[in-house]
Amino acid sequence: MFNSKIAGLFATVVVVAAACGGGGGATTKPSTAAGTPAAASHAASQAATSAAPSAGASVAASAQGSGTTGCNVAVSWNNFQQPRWAAHDEPAIKATVEAGGGTYQSADANLVEEQQATDIQTFIDKKVDVLIVLAQNTKTILPAIKAATDAGIPVIAYDRLIEDAGTLYITFDNTKVGELEAAAILAKVPPGTADAPVNYVLIKGNAADPNASTFLPQGWDNAGLKAAVDAGTIKILNGPASGTGKWPDDYGTYTDQWKTEKAQSNMEAIIDKAVSDGTKIDAILAENDSTALGVVGALTAKSYGFPPLSGQDGDPANLNNVALGKQYVDVWKQANELGNAAGAAALSLCAGGDMATLTLEDGLIAPDVAPAEGLTAVPFTTPGGLTVSSFTLQPTPLTADNLQLAIDGGQITKDALCKGVEAASAPPACAGATSSGAPAPSGSTTP
Repeated sequence: MFNSKIAGLFATVVVVAAACGGGGGATTKPSTAAGTPAAASHAASQAATSAAPSAGASVAASAQGSGTTGCNVAVSWNNFQQPRWAAHDEPAIKATVEAGGGTYQSADANLVEEQQATDIQTFIDKKVDVLIVLAQNTKTILPAIKAATDAGIPVIAYDRLIEDAGTLYITFDNTKVGELEAAAILAKVPPGTADAPVNYVLIKGNAADPNASTFLPQGWDNAGLKAAVDAGTIKILNGPASGTGKWPDDYGTYTDQWKTEKAQSNMEAIIDKAVSDGTKIDAILAENDSTALGVVGALTAKSYGFPPLSGQDGDPANLNNVALGKQYVDVWKQANELGNAAGAAALSLCAGGDMATLTLEDGLIAPDVAPAEGLTAVPFTTPGGLTVSSFTLQPTPLTADNLQLAIDGGQITKDALCKGVEAASAPPACAGATSSGAPAPSGSTTP
């Protein structure tokens, strides 16, 4: 969500943004079907961003009164099914762009690769000034990205890498996310011995997403997972039966489109086999919150209990599960801050900024979330060997001990966090809360 710390940035940016081509003020949704949950979620986010103006919005309004026509920023979302995109990322981008004198429009591809390509072509035909893309498939999207860059439209790869050297990559440190997930679980359930290893389950996301196949597993390794597997002190129950195979590709179970229901069915099969084999599941590494919800659903359906479980994003249902003791750690990616960074970067690119030297204004991003490398874009080497300019924000691990951070950061209310939590087992953030009602609503797809 946009706040007054952005005002200083736009005192300088909105003037140069006037050089960008003007666009209509209406938000367009070429591919979101009215009446669907995704559309309803998106509509709620649009309403949130049209509330009372902030200090930054006042700066933008003043500039527009001086003749600024605005920079037309378009966002191609791969989906709105997961709560975070509509609740945090889109409102932050939209508010930041509009506060800087720009206009915002977006399209939701509803998890369909072909639709996303069509949406991007629509934006190209509209001659938008900057394109932000959360890719459904980071490989099949490449022709559409090339068409945009060939048309002279700067492209920002949002939260998900696109293997194109002409894009600006704005994300969280997803390797660090994986490291924080595994570090927390390894501390809770340490490796055993070669004679008595502990049993881990790995629930991964969509195989076509570099976050699922490369960055998060690398973070797990950085925390010591592979070393323990190699030493025989951790056994991956859903790995190669012989204990061999290619690491990490052959270990763990991928989840089509990061879908909660798919993660649940996969986990139920793993539980059934473990029970049949007389094997105990000691810990579960799930790559994100939608897959972690599926794991909790499976554990509940099978009356298995709740081994320590990881996730990431800070979705309300998962934070509630942390408070309830059903999920051990949730690595919080403060999406509001990522949206602020993307919106500000889009305005700078619209004004002619160079991706390689782009610098975000000091104070735009909270210090504990700001890139460790500083506020100027740095080179990032992709798994494919390309070099892209990037901003990489820092994540925050949340356990029952520090859930107050999520409340203080506006990620969740105390009432939603503490739904169903009994006083006897309440974490510090829920002290004094009244146990009532159903848990927080859940999401279904993609990190």
